[in-house]
Amino acid sequence: METATQLTSPPPPSAFDGTLGHHLARRLVEIGVRDVFSVPGDFNLTLLDHLIGEPQLNVIGCCNELNAGYAADGYARAKGVGACVVTFTVGGLSVLNAIAGAYSENLPVICIVGGPNSNDYGTNRILHHTIGLPDFSQELRCFQTVTCFQAVVNNLEDAHELLDTAISTALKESKPVYISISCNLPAIHHPTFARDPVPFFLSPKVSNQEGLEAAVEVAAAFLNKAVKPVIVGGPKLRAPKAQKAFLEFAEASGYAIAVMPSGKGFVPEDHPHFIGTYWGAVSTGYCGEIVESADAYIFVGPIFNDYSSVGYSLLVKKEKAIMVQPNRVTIGNGPSLGWVFMADFLTALSKKVKTNKAAMENYQRIFVPPGIALTREKGEPLRVNVLFKHIQAMLSGDSAVIAETGDSWFNCQKLRLPANCGYEFQMQYGSIGWSVGATLGYAQAATNKRVIACIGDGSFQVTAQDISTMIRCEQKTIIFLINNGGYTIEVEIHDGPYNVIKNWDYTRFVEAINNGQGKCWTAKVRTEDDLTEAIAAATGPQKDSLCFIEVFVHKDDTSKELLEWGSRVAAANGRPPNPQ
Repeated sequence: METATQLTSPPPPSAFDGTLGHHLARRLVEIGVRDVFSVPGDFNLTLLDHLIGEPQLNVIGCCNELNAGYAADGYARAKGVGACVVTFTVGGLSVLNAIAGAYSENLPVICIVGGPNSNDYGTNRILHHTIGLPDFSQELRCFQTVTCFQAVVNNLEDAHELLDTAISTALKESKPVYISISCNLPAIHHPTFARDPVPFFLSPKVSNQEGLEAAVEVAAAFLNKAVKPVIVGGPKLRAPKAQKAFLEFAEASGYAIAVMPSGKGFVPEDHPHFIGTYWGAVSTGYCGEIVESADAYIFVGPIFNDYSSVGYSLLVKKEKAIMVQPNRVTIGNGPSLGWVFMADFLTALSKKVKTNKAAMENYQRIFVPPGIALTREKGEPLRVNVLFKHIQAMLSGDSAVIAETGDSWFNCQKLRLPANCGYEFQMQYGSIGWSVGATLGYAQAATNKRVIACIGDGSFQVTAQDISTMIRCEQKTIIFLINNGGYTIEVEIHDGPYNVIKNWDYTRFVEAINNGQGKCWTAKVRTEDDLTEAIAAATGPQKDSLCFIEVFVHKDDTSKELLEWGSRVAAANGRPPNPQ
């Protein structure tokens, strides 16, 4: 009996219980965070002690703050929320770029900064890690434009409220938040932290019923009189969690289904009515023609920027379009109704829309399957389209694709994703190097998937160090490093000597980082036979290792879509000033 009592009794209270640091650690666990990405600095060390002291929290040290932020971004994509911890100003301004990217992609990332001692606020003291002025607000002011809430915790009396308000706001708004915590506060006991945090109850957003009914009535009339309507999914499907409602509408309507490039991964590509990526002049074959010839289209969660519109060249007319945003619906040139939420609207519209398969039938009439692959000579240098043919064959519901900014955008866009195959890239912000940290974070969260990352050599050089952290975390990612000698995407927009980079021996670089201490396997690939052997090893005897495959391709071997897109974006960038 004594043994049984010992097994069922609660653990002894920790010295951390009842402290600010313990509350923050428990709150992160409560919202679903199990891994926090960090770089230590003297202002956050005590806080890190408390995070490490939480048994359900794993603190992962990264090589730099930028990658810690990118890792939190990737983690949030897989898990729904991510967190990083850095030090004051030198760490905060370093992670800022990653937080801006998370803001652009509507990701709830909790960015925590170890701040100055609370006694130093309001004094004329100059501290290290600052620009030499007795003003500690520089970091805060930088974060104000790229986070939806900022909390400066330098007083225990309101610390509990500030922490919980910040974290709940990140979840409600699906945007990053900034929390600065004075370095002398995490270990102090305070009555407000006497018990474990109560789970958040985030009130569901409920549409204005009158507005919802009006939007559905007008939209249904608009669509039901159309001859060949289509539906196009966009990147803002993620934040309102509207993928299920999107599919419900697609099933009810029978419309042909396309996806905007930045929405790839949010729309099921195994659906019988899926016709591909709508990206204007660089759309999937026959998809652009079907969308642009439709007499009505419903765009769900779109973002029309210069990249997604191929230099503002889409042939989409406002009067034919219904634009469904997370909390607003606009029908043609007519009514625009606010406080109508995306999932509510799609579900209600599903019940009013008439089935219309005309666009899908048109697509089936004009569609011609891809041609027969070109023959190759023995020992012929590997071509990019051959590489991605083999990557396509690797995909399953147990895999996820991370596509780096560059030509991988276009090549990965052509992959047909099986059911439940993950897909992530950063199109709105387009920060080169994002994928290394994001792969680290995504793989740490999505332990049920094997991540396949496609990264160009130029982007890899920006953030390469955190391959080290992937090895330390025993991740089993497959990385295809595409070595073509430079910034290929920028070459196609505007070429110059600045787009050529110093070549590295990438596999030996990764081997040096591994230093014989982890499970890491590398290969160099120059031909299709080399590639076949490397993939067989990575998915066979090396399946439990981090696999780094360096693929050599010609510097001018790009997708035809990049050639077209690059010339149009260059034209948009090069427009002369309007006459004054």
